[in-house]
Amino acid sequence: MFIQPIDYFLAVWFALAAASTLYVGFDQYRNNPEPLVMKWGFILVTLYMGPLGLLLYVLADKEPRPGEHEDFTRPLWKQGVGSTIHCVAGDATGIILAAVITATLGLPMWLDLIVEYLAGFAFGLFIFQSLFMKSMMGGTYWENVRKSFLPEFISMNFMMAGMAPVMSFLMMGRDMRAMEPTELLFWGVMSIGVIAGFTLAYPSNVWLVARGLKHGLMTQRPQAAEMSSREPTAQQQHATHHARAGDDRRQGHANTSHKSKRNGHQMETDATTPQIAALGMVSVLALAIGMAAPANWLNLTLSARDVGGAIMPEGMIMGRDTPAEAMRDMAATDPHRVTASYGLAAKGDQELPFRLENGVKVFDLRPSVVRWQILPNVAVDAYAYNGQIPGPRIHIRQGDKVRIDVTNDLPEETTVHWHGMILPNRMDGPAEITQPPIEPGQSYSYEFTATQHGTYFYHPHAKPDRTQALGLYGALIIDPANPADEIQADHDYVIELQEWLVRDGLTYPSMPMEGGMPNFFTINGKAYPATDAIPMKVGETLKVRFIGTNNGFVHPMHIHGGPFEVVARDGETLPPSARFLADTINVGPGQRYDVVWKARRPGKWLIHCHIPHHTTNNNVEEKGGGGLMVVIDVG
Repeated sequence: MFIQPIDYFLAVWFALAAASTLYVGFDQYRNNPEPLVMKWGFILVTLYMGPLGLLLYVLADKEPRPGEHEDFTRPLWKQGVGSTIHCVAGDATGIILAAVITATLGLPMWLDLIVEYLAGFAFGLFIFQSLFMKSMMGGTYWENVRKSFLPEFISMNFMMAGMAPVMSFLMMGRDMRAMEPTELLFWGVMSIGVIAGFTLAYPSNVWLVARGLKHGLMTQRPQAAEMSSREPTAQQQHATHHARAGDDRRQGHANTSHKSKRNGHQMETDATTPQIAALGMVSVLALAIGMAAPANWLNLTLSARDVGGAIMPEGMIMGRDTPAEAMRDMAATDPHRVTASYGLAAKGDQELPFRLENGVKVFDLRPSVVRWQILPNVAVDAYAYNGQIPGPRIHIRQGDKVRIDVTNDLPEETTVHWHGMILPNRMDGPAEITQPPIEPGQSYSYEFTATQHGTYFYHPHAKPDRTQALGLYGALIIDPANPADEIQADHDYVIELQEWLVRDGLTYPSMPMEGGMPNFFTINGKAYPATDAIPMKVGETLKVRFIGTNNGFVHPMHIHGGPFEVVARDGETLPPSARFLADTINVGPGQRYDVVWKARRPGKWLIHCHIPHHTTNNNVEEKGGGGLMVVIDVG
């Protein structure tokens, strides 16, 4: 599933890589006169590097016209390309195979890098260099291993020195889908890593070829094998002459015909021991930096299983001490988890029906992941009770015995806390304190008797900074046993406040921290101008129940058209002597205020947050505002 712009780019990239690989493979076997091992080297490298591999093949190796391969591939820079291709084809194959296995096993990144290095070195040395080249180089297999060890060691060190930091920083950056082999992004990172490794290994390979320590590009004519017992052809004589020329030390005996295999490892080199030792030490230093440096910025103790393909919000501070739990907590909702989508017409806070069982009112709550429209062109991937944001309203009466059966359809644990309620401790909801968390697919029942009346709400108490911020909350309205205790109004309207963080099509839990600041705000699951309009007539009264269901922000809620009377706070009705007039009330997280406002004059009067940023949609005003705004339409 494509959920980020990079996914579309990668799809195009890999389509080009596939086409490039098919072309290189077809042309190698049909037209290009070189040994089988080099054919596969270019095929594999083109598979890993896409169009860049094709470019290297065409510029450095593809025979331009029949009979010209020997002369065309003679330049040292092309011989270096051939040597690096051979190195990368073997080393990168081992590294990529190891990366898939270690990610699947859930090994930490630091161990992953070590295993990848060992696998790449082993595959390059024992398979690509010593086994696949045996027929070309002569000698026994173990002689080939011994002779190939040092140049392979140097080349592999530079290769991994380029790949390791690329893999570390890109896999453990914002989009950690890059750690999952089932994601396109994983293979994109591998491709970039191979390109970086090739680039860093190339200069050393040029030197190794020039000094006769490694083979470069080679020419193998079809007739060479057939005429191996006869006199060489003119082309073979040309190749043999070229291989024995005085400048061959610069070419590394690389561009030779198949007949040169009789020399085996008898490649002459003018490299001195100090030169080889110095290059080897520099390669080890480069490897150490590439492998260890990322640990200064990244938590390399984490594995693919720890972060689970999480995508972090832009701006979140992620250091070497950031735990996996914090990353998962801040991560975007996984669009793959969405089970249902609801358009702009869908409403939250709809009264939840119940069934009577032996005098007990039984309600069902089922949290799940949904796509919820908050504006005509904006939807959030949210956590919702019963497919509603806010969750359905539980409306009961003081003295009712209730049971709420909660079934968890979320991808993570949850509980439900009944905010402000007096009830048995084991029904209170804090995870691991009064109850075990409700794991995905499990159910839990809450039972209590409503001894209070007023405005309350419910929300999770397991990872509330994530799950509540993604939409898990709902109103709990309890009517008094004595109707006379209810403060009457002509209209009763609940306002539940919420903040959202939506970037690049992904929804993150909004929090008052780096990377978590919200850019959308909703009343009852909608942002103005998609919020309700409350119809009234002059002289009528409106009871507004403000509920601070938000996670970390205070909202000074203001009503135009005259003051309101604050009649209840946190579910408790204020005595007449304690009630007061105001036109703005600060609604903090978890707070509730009941206010009564009278329609004094006709017109359209606003209820809104008095923080101007909270009345915008992604910093933009639409039709006079946005976000936390509701119109009272007085006729």
